[in-house]
Amino acid sequence: MLTITPEQARQFILLKQGLLGEHRFVGKGGAYQYVRQAGCIQYDPVDVCGRNAELTLQSRVKGFTKQMLNNLLYSDRLLVDYSDKELSIWPSEDWPYFASYRQRSLEQGRTFAGIPELEEEALRYIRENGPVSSDTLPIEGTVFWHSSMHWSGNWHRESPAARSVLEQLYTDGTLLIHHKSGTRKFYDLAEKYLPADLLAAPDPNPDASAFLAWRVCRRIGAVGLLWNRPSDAWLGIRMNSEQRNEAFRRLEKEGSILPVQAGSLSFPLYLQSGDLPLLESVLSGQVRLKPRLEFLAPLDPMLWDRKLIEAIFGYQYSWEIYTPVSKRKYGYYVLPMLYGDRLIGRIEPKADRKTKTLTVQNIWLEPGVRRTKKLSAQIEKAVQRLAKFNGCTVTNSGSVPADP
Repeated sequence: MLTITPEQARQFILLKQGLLGEHRFVGKGGAYQYVRQAGCIQYDPVDVCGRNAELTLQSRVKGFTKQMLNNLLYSDRLLVDYSDKELSIWPSEDWPYFASYRQRSLEQGRTFAGIPELEEEALRYIRENGPVSSDTLPIEGTVFWHSSMHWSGNWHRESPAARSVLEQLYTDGTLLIHHKSGTRKFYDLAEKYLPADLLAAPDPNPDASAFLAWRVCRRIGAVGLLWNRPSDAWLGIRMNSEQRNEAFRRLEKEGSILPVQAGSLSFPLYLQSGDLPLLESVLSGQVRLKPRLEFLAPLDPMLWDRKLIEAIFGYQYSWEIYTPVSKRKYGYYVLPMLYGDRLIGRIEPKADRKTKTLTVQNIWLEPGVRRTKKLSAQIEKAVQRLAKFNGCTVTNSGSVPADP
């Protein structure tokens, strides 16, 4: 087993993520390339200074704009919105891998009274009228149903019939998201937008354990290094510790993943075997890359395992958006700040689209980080990029204390 230092682990993860040195990912093609590498990026509808998926790409992809992601999703159809790590965005080429997931949704949906009849009614309307949302589909009333996107198998509730049937057809793979208007989702027939050979492609996974191992391996690649421990990095994957252990054993035996020992950590870390050359370049000691200052998204793939980030980067992060105000340590929508191979603090920006003003409400630096003129200049450049990204022409430091 290779032994690496925490510093080497940091550099490897950041190089893999495209967050250290010159930009590896450029333009719309770079955005697609990164999502393919990550497997999926989480979608979250909250838009304080850009939505989570947009901020994830903005920090990595040179020249990225929000329209690029919109085009990849709804014009090029190279990406799809679908469940993975909760609601996520992932490459449409991975559609066949989720065949068993869609089949399970189909079987679950048939257990609810009235759903099959409502599906026929909804599909007739969509074929005749095109994309619909739950507000425009003329199906009224409620049904006793569950949210297929968040199967627990333990709860059901009465919910609006129009929304329920659309989500059921969407999780079955019959519909996909045609576009979004704000947070409102409009659905249309998947067969109209995805290639027929892709829709008809056989499941590459021979059984459930193979599908599980594929997903575990994909999550390892999304972060760069992961350990075999309970973690939010596995969110959306239905597995217990025994199943997770078996997936790791299988992947290691196949040679798909490799273990490394990082410093004095109690658990080994794993990387995808295809990333070994990148790790070896770090171990050679030749990595001397110009640092960049970037603001990371709250649900950035690099941050999926917060205990791992604390162990490797010495940085504690909690997304406080759902924390009561009185219990928040920082703020409602706070972004980690990365500079070089260190997470140096956090920033709370807010975009006002009406006045085209980006306000920095606060900046917190980690203990031992001095706000020098050089660092202040780097932060200001990143703030200006974020302002431009949000269509803002004015920046306001708000209550941020002046430089020392």
